[in-house]
Amino acid sequence: MLGFGSLAKRLFGSANDRTVKQLRGRVEAINALEPQIATLSDAELKGQTDKFQARLAAGESLDDLLVEAFATVREAAKRALGQRHFDVQLIGGMVLHSGKISEMRTGEGKTLVATLAAYLNALEGKGVHVITVNDYLAARDAGWMGKVYGALGLTTGVIVHDLTDEERRQAYACDVTYGTNNEFGFDYLRDNMKYRLDQMVQRPFNYAIVDEVDSILIDEARTPLIISGPTEDNSDLYRRIDLLMPQLEEPDYEKDEKQRTVSLSEEGQDKFEKLLLEAGLLKSENLYDIDNVTIVHHLHQAVRAHIIFRRDRDYVVKDDKVIIIDEFTGRMMTGRRYSEGLHQALEAKEHVTVQNENQTLASITFQNYFRLYPKLSGMTGTAATEAAEFGEIYKLDVLEIPTNVGVKRKDLDDEVYLSMREKFDAIVTLIAECSTRQQPVLVGTVSIEKSEMLSEHLTKKKVPHRVLNARFHEQEAHIVAQAGRPGAVTIATNMAGRGTDIQLGGNLTMLLEDELAAMPEGAERDAKAAELKARHAKDKEIVLAAGGLYIIGTERHESRRIDNQLRGRAGRQGDPGGSKFFLSLEDDLMRIFGSENLSRMLQRLGLKEGEAIIHPWVNKALEKAQQKVEARNFDIRKNVLRYDDVMNQQRKSIYEQRIEFMRSSDVADITASMREHTVNNLVAEHIPANSYAEAWNAKGLEEAVQRIFGLELPVGAWAAEEGIAEDEIRHRLTDEVDRYMAAKATRFGPEIMRMIEKSILLQILDQCWKEHLLQLDYLRQAIGLRAYGQRDPLREYQQEAFNLYEAMLDHVNEEVTRVLAHVEVRVEQPPQEVEQQFARVEPARLEAVHPDPDGIESEAAPAPAPRQAPVVNRSAAGFNPRDPSSWGKISRNAVCPCGSGKKFKHCHGALVE
Repeated sequence: MLGFGSLAKRLFGSANDRTVKQLRGRVEAINALEPQIATLSDAELKGQTDKFQARLAAGESLDDLLVEAFATVREAAKRALGQRHFDVQLIGGMVLHSGKISEMRTGEGKTLVATLAAYLNALEGKGVHVITVNDYLAARDAGWMGKVYGALGLTTGVIVHDLTDEERRQAYACDVTYGTNNEFGFDYLRDNMKYRLDQMVQRPFNYAIVDEVDSILIDEARTPLIISGPTEDNSDLYRRIDLLMPQLEEPDYEKDEKQRTVSLSEEGQDKFEKLLLEAGLLKSENLYDIDNVTIVHHLHQAVRAHIIFRRDRDYVVKDDKVIIIDEFTGRMMTGRRYSEGLHQALEAKEHVTVQNENQTLASITFQNYFRLYPKLSGMTGTAATEAAEFGEIYKLDVLEIPTNVGVKRKDLDDEVYLSMREKFDAIVTLIAECSTRQQPVLVGTVSIEKSEMLSEHLTKKKVPHRVLNARFHEQEAHIVAQAGRPGAVTIATNMAGRGTDIQLGGNLTMLLEDELAAMPEGAERDAKAAELKARHAKDKEIVLAAGGLYIIGTERHESRRIDNQLRGRAGRQGDPGGSKFFLSLEDDLMRIFGSENLSRMLQRLGLKEGEAIIHPWVNKALEKAQQKVEARNFDIRKNVLRYDDVMNQQRKSIYEQRIEFMRSSDVADITASMREHTVNNLVAEHIPANSYAEAWNAKGLEEAVQRIFGLELPVGAWAAEEGIAEDEIRHRLTDEVDRYMAAKATRFGPEIMRMIEKSILLQILDQCWKEHLLQLDYLRQAIGLRAYGQRDPLREYQQEAFNLYEAMLDHVNEEVTRVLAHVEVRVEQPPQEVEQQFARVEPARLEAVHPDPDGIESEAAPAPAPRQAPVVNRSAAGFNPRDPSSWGKISRNAVCPCGSGKKFKHCHGALVE
């Protein structure tokens, strides 16, 4: 008997069906305009853009323009690309424009769909970002779809790795900008480390379309983007600890494969305590003394590197480097690095050059980055399984768009074997059968190791094949494009986000490009092209007769979406095709996450050596295992976001203040407020409120005033006056300090003083923010221990982070005040030279890093070399501790002449570092 919900769905359709039905009304209106738009000349078609923008300026909304704008884009695509948007693609474009996710099957033309919403939203002149998963696809799509935008008078830019700031600025100034999620995110972080507004490359955020939205907002969102700089070199320590790893035995550690964690057992701790003592690495005899914290960290990372991480599965070694393998796509992630010293531990393990560690200078999660856009949308072939997460984290609804032509692909039930050997034998047999009948086969594996294992099996059987893993994107696209040729066998590690359709008979466009590239224009080339087209048509008929593309999965992935993406490669645009997954009880998913009773259940069902079993129970057990992993990964992402949300408010506040400082031509009011805040804090610290004079620390206040302002004021004498109150002392201090700073401003000249104030303000804010991030890193690593005291780590982190932030702001106020009080420059310099001298000193080398769930980082191009430091005028006049110009040449390690007790390089010398 049907429940009420099922009955209502049958009678009225699902909510998804009803929404799609409503949108079809607009599709009919767009189709009705098509004959009229088709009569326009190319110039008139381009002129539509000016008309739309004029109507927007007159008060119409984008929704008012949608029907005409979409009809215009469709006509432009027909002329520029020879492609006409299907009706379902128009629906997909409407969903994107409404700020939702369009779930469209593989081969439905998502790249073309994006042009509809991108053009409509670009009419406002605020810029549209189209975000994809790799540089190749970003450049390809920008060049390809740029023809459509160009035909309509809009500009197109592309953001890829290794562009200069000026090139990036020009690309962001375009109407539509294509690029990768990492590049957009890192540019945001780098912009908020710039010194002047004209150095920033991005415009204010407006609207983003995220291609492969599940890959970017789900898979890659477990860890933040990080800009980092180098710390001290510990490479020798990693190598020395790695020398002890051969003595690591199974009883020495406890491993959890599900969580991918490992820790030393008590026996292991005792053993390595002795080994580290013998090696002279411990500063005290107890491994867990405070002095040995660094050694424990290095030891833990070395154990992880040896026990959890496997070569050719998690990483490869190439050209004296450890290169990470992307778990979702199987590509080499050149330039990316594991964080927190893990990559260095792997380098030591593999005996390659150990690179330096890094410190966080700026960071943001993808969740918080993409929530900066006032309007966000996305598209992918597989989003429905993660609809709850999209709704909860990003407030994005998922709408399934029907296919242009019905799907004819036959998805067969999984086959389960007892051992991996039996499973591979069955896969090779099926591939050989398909190859014999000229049916193309795409085989999906979960790792490079598995694809090479399968390749060996096929080589022994003499089955021709190509292995696609960890190649450059350009080569990858050409291999994938021809995977539909008769009898082709292609092995690929995960097909997520490849961005290239597999067309039956092969991709004619790429075939012509490859074969005719070296041939000059002429009759011979035309004849060759005709021959290739005829061959392609024949090949397509052969493949259609053989049953279309056959998809073979060598095991189930942790995520159902990755399996669905692999399946979706077959059956595009109504093509025939088939898919089947082969599993064994030795597969990681079955072994780690499957039910403990699964093996016994299969034995009861009669599974024997060499036999496969197909049963609904097995499929249900597998689905539950995948749901467990998906739920665990969702929890990881939510946890990352909860912690980053704590920092996000602080980050937004700091970045907004930086931009406000950069916009201001005069920050004198801000520095005056900081000075007042510092004086108030000093008085409150040394003169308790409502206390008697005997309880005052007048001497300490006098010393603090001398240290911070460089002023020798008779605070002790003031405090001894009869009936004096703390407010009077505060006023006298404020007056003296203001008088001193006003005299300094007069001496330097107002223009130079304003430049110095702004520069020092930004330098110190950045330095304090960097130190704050480091403190939060340490706090985050240790906060989990609070759970042992029955306290919520997140709540504790929120409170501690707030206290640290308040302390940082106080420190910024004091440091800016102190440095401005002590700074001296040669006043005869032109203002522009002073500005250069006080420009913010950049770190010697920046890296843009994006950790994976186990902590991956990725590198970016080196930052510019440090700018010229300010020149301090050291005349030969008589020595005065309050006048740095009288000090002469001072050793960097000497005590600072100002009387602070600090080394010169950490006091007045800090400005010239």
